[in-house]
Amino acid sequence: MVEHRPVFQRIADDLRRQIDEGVLAVGARIPSRAELKRAYEASDQTVDRAVRMLKAAGYAEGQFGRGVFVADRAPLGILLRSTGAVDSPFAASITHVNCPEGTPLTWEATSTTEAATEPVARRLHIAPGDSVVCTQYEYLADRRPVQLATSWEPLAITEGTDVIFPEHGPYARRGVRGRMAAIGVRVVRAEERVGSRPAASAEAEALGCPPGSCVTVVERTHFDADGRAVETSDIVVRADRWQLAYDIAFV
Repeated sequence: MVEHRPVFQRIADDLRRQIDEGVLAVGARIPSRAELKRAYEASDQTVDRAVRMLKAAGYAEGQFGRGVFVADRAPLGILLRSTGAVDSPFAASITHVNCPEGTPLTWEATSTTEAATEPVARRLHIAPGDSVVCTQYEYLADRRPVQLATSWEPLAITEGTDVIFPEHGPYARRGVRGRMAAIGVRVVRAEERVGSRPAASAEAEALGCPPGSCVTVVERTHFDADGRAVETSDIVVRADRWQLAYDIAFV
């Protein structure tokens, strides 16, 4: 059978197979560049490209001065997204995690006022440049990073109220529905779109994964009874460590 795969792809596939089958266990050193060159009769560039593919896929991680090692890819747990959980600041509940029962969930948040970019404006049905309150969240369980989120709310809705900043004031940490209800806005539904992309450098650093690793991104938008978008957010989790589960009730 004629082999049509590029050599770098064949090297990466062989190493992935060895990792999946347990031949190379978590923490084991990936063969060195010299060893891979001899085994596959490949160039430095070809071997380096194969190893970069492994790293980008989350199969391996480099340790400065030591080499490249098989990464731990076991799922940390499941983030359950249901009617109740979606409205919480975390936007999910942890149904299983490799941490002790009752592991506390903490988060930090920073809010600023800024001009809406074109993509954010499109999701909120406002004009680019309109003022929005942007809140950036970092969530941790047992001091380990779980999720990042960035939320945008039209300033025209909350300006001059007690809920202008989601994490400050008398209605802090009430979730979108609770905060909006406090100013007479009834939120009736949320829409989510799930996708994936490579992690940006800052995201990778915050989530503890190599730059370029695959992350799952949830675009969530809340709407009021008149169909007006009152909040939109990007929720980011490591695709290799967390599964998203949806609880769908039929009534």
